[in-house]
Amino acid sequence: MTFLKPLCLLLLLVFFADPSFSKDINSKPGRQYIGFNDQWSFSKTADNWEKITLPHTWNAKDVMDDTPGYYRGTGWYQRVLKTNVSMKGKVLSLYFDGVNQEAEVYVNGQLAGKHAGGYTRFIVPITRFLKFSANFKNEIKVKVTNRFNEDIAPLTADFTFFGGIYRKVGLLLTDPVHFYNGDYGADGVYISTPQVSAKSARVVVNSVLKNTADQSRKLKLNTALYNKEGRLVAKQSMVVSLKGGEQKTMLMELPKIDKPELWSPDSPVLYRVVSSILDAHDSKVLDEVSNAIGFRWFKFDAEKGFFLNGTPLKLMGASRHQDYEGLGNAVPDALQIRDVELLKAMGGNFLRVAHYPQDPVILETCDRLGILASVEIPIVNAITETEAFTENSKQMQREMIRQNFNHPSVVMWAYMNEVLLRPKFGEDKARQDLYFKHIRELAESLEELTRKEDSSRYTMMALHGDFERYHKVGLTKIPMVIGWNLYQGWYGGSLDGFAQFLDKHHRELPDKPLLITEFGADADPRIRSFKPVRFDKSVEYAIKFSQVYLNEMLSRPFVNGGMVWNLADFSSETREETMPHINNKGLLTLGRQPKDTYYLYQAYLLKQPFLSIASKNWKERTGIAAAPAQSFAVQAVQVATNLNNAELFLNGKSLGVKNAVDRICTWEVPFVAGTNELKVINAAHPGLSDQASIEFTLMPYLFSESNNFSSLNVLLGSERYFMEEANHTLWSPDQPYRKGSWGYIGGTVFKPENNRISYGSDKNILGTDLDPIYQSQRLGLSAYKMDVPDGYYELSLYFSELIGGAQKDALAYNLDNYVAKEIAEQRIFNLNVNGNTFLEDFNIVEEYGYTSAAQKTIRLEVVDGKGITLDFILVKGKPVLNALSLRKLY
Repeated sequence: MTFLKPLCLLLLLVFFADPSFSKDINSKPGRQYIGFNDQWSFSKTADNWEKITLPHTWNAKDVMDDTPGYYRGTGWYQRVLKTNVSMKGKVLSLYFDGVNQEAEVYVNGQLAGKHAGGYTRFIVPITRFLKFSANFKNEIKVKVTNRFNEDIAPLTADFTFFGGIYRKVGLLLTDPVHFYNGDYGADGVYISTPQVSAKSARVVVNSVLKNTADQSRKLKLNTALYNKEGRLVAKQSMVVSLKGGEQKTMLMELPKIDKPELWSPDSPVLYRVVSSILDAHDSKVLDEVSNAIGFRWFKFDAEKGFFLNGTPLKLMGASRHQDYEGLGNAVPDALQIRDVELLKAMGGNFLRVAHYPQDPVILETCDRLGILASVEIPIVNAITETEAFTENSKQMQREMIRQNFNHPSVVMWAYMNEVLLRPKFGEDKARQDLYFKHIRELAESLEELTRKEDSSRYTMMALHGDFERYHKVGLTKIPMVIGWNLYQGWYGGSLDGFAQFLDKHHRELPDKPLLITEFGADADPRIRSFKPVRFDKSVEYAIKFSQVYLNEMLSRPFVNGGMVWNLADFSSETREETMPHINNKGLLTLGRQPKDTYYLYQAYLLKQPFLSIASKNWKERTGIAAAPAQSFAVQAVQVATNLNNAELFLNGKSLGVKNAVDRICTWEVPFVAGTNELKVINAAHPGLSDQASIEFTLMPYLFSESNNFSSLNVLLGSERYFMEEANHTLWSPDQPYRKGSWGYIGGTVFKPENNRISYGSDKNILGTDLDPIYQSQRLGLSAYKMDVPDGYYELSLYFSELIGGAQKDALAYNLDNYVAKEIAEQRIFNLNVNGNTFLEDFNIVEEYGYTSAAQKTIRLEVVDGKGITLDFILVKGKPVLNALSLRKLY
């Protein structure tokens, strides 16, 4: 194995001390890591400072508004560091766990260090810039920018590039003799286990010692290994001499470890390596660090799949982005730890840390919980053909590997994601071929670098589903493992295309281990459908999609594993769709609430018996009575389980036993108005059950059959239900007019001019957070009738012009370059309500603009059993209506 310098993540002495450091620093042996996250101020302009606490981002809010783009510029941070004379003789450094994406650190007005790249740690020595006098206020300033820089990855991506000092900062104090921390953010102790079996294991430790003082020192280097109970298992010592200013790398092998307890997802046993530097004369501890390690061995196999400790293990889990609802990427440790805990609770055993290295606490938690992991640098979609881009990419790769090398959870290093997704120079084939050549050369150089840095782990690239292009360019030959990001049945194609692709890889690349590094379908938890189709954003389609993909992966031994995209919803400012600025393929919401799909994955992946009402998040429903004179509406309820069958009860009455099909049992449930109590059990597991309480609003089959009609909310041109949670408004699909009921007369469903979306628009509707109300419509309808009983009503009509407006580039995540050339037509119409003019020469665009929310409200009285009739009268173009709501006042 090639020697390298990975990060020591665990520091022996961690003090969250008074920032004035009034105590005698020299009285404390070893190193001290001091939290340095409070008492900061922030300003975009280096004036008008506001007090903040780290972590912090300046983009937590502006990425979610209707204005395209978000602030990508400069921000300044400042803080005072008080020092005193007792700190003289110590070496002080600032630890930045993550700053996006370029940083310059100034101490007392002098540039102390700089860093490019937003996702790895960097360490800035500051001793020589400080003044050590009683309570002297040293000024720390950090200039940060998240501007676009063509020389720094990522260039473009389906996630938001939040700016700021968004991870923790620490102040490190060490003796002049210490483990060297000046190498790509790593920490000077680098541990490998070159041989592991159930019978024995070897531990090799490379330690880099640094003497920043002028005088020579005679030292003792100690390394001790402790088991999970804290018992000393092995130790080794050596004497080292260091000249003034000298740096030495010392290799030390511990005595053989007999019958080590192995690390695995089922038993994540961690040992602890404690490395110490002592003065050889008086045995005073000068520096000491501690690292958790695990004993395991593994193999990726192109035919038989992944093996851990000699046993087959299908790697199943998720990818993860780091942002959180309301916080952007400035997320506290507790919430990040909870993400990994939720993955474990799902039955997952693998985390793809994507598309960039994340907070150190993530891999620490993976080590502790037994989650295997891959980590990658953020070369996404494209590269820049410059030496600076290449060197920055190499620096990121080295930082990632060296800072995270000691983690037993990490089994792969990766370095490119979908890099041929949107290739440049499409109009010039010769130039594009040169671009492809440069991508291949960069991949080859990163592959060589990675194998040299760490020969004990595998390398990987994640590729989108254009098999022929990647194969022709030569990228499929370079890494040790290929990860495919596949979305057949979502962005295009059909669900059966997924299995065909798996078999194609196995047939044409029989010696290349395969992972599915991305797969998933959007699931807006507010949208439901009993007729789910591709791209309707319904939870039900996401269930169907996941069942197909999970079945195909689990049934093929050569598929080493699969990582659903994504563990949780995440911010993507350029996205529009039903939930603008959010990619909602997550199994959890942006606030980490489970969706139905999360329960499905539990049913597939958990080993213990599992039973859950997957539909329980749909707590408020509405529907039309099943037939005339009936007092219930029949709707499907899904239960996720890994058992053969389950029995569902409604208000204490059994609805029968259903067999599970692809881990889902489905009942057609006769919901009644009001509260409906659901309970599911399995007779073979009496202690296992789940409950849900559903509030149901029953709409009559005929209005004449109800004396208590109160409201009607309809989405025109739609087959989906929409839950407006804030005010508990339930929207239903439309229907053709039926005498005695309600519905449209004439017209057609709006369909976009592309082959990607099944219906409706995916544009951001301006002026509302309730985009699904406006994203479907009926065109050219002649009338709309509601045969409601006499009374006084408020009628609201919802409009939006979905065709036209500014031409936009195709977004990379759509996996094609197609942009429909929309032809906007002038649309003017009149609208009469019960024969009276309500809207005259109504022109949506002229009054509201394109893709903007328009709402018109009228109050009216219904008499003599005439109900309500809306007549649409053409003036120019086709009349439209997107949605309507009717509320009875009295």
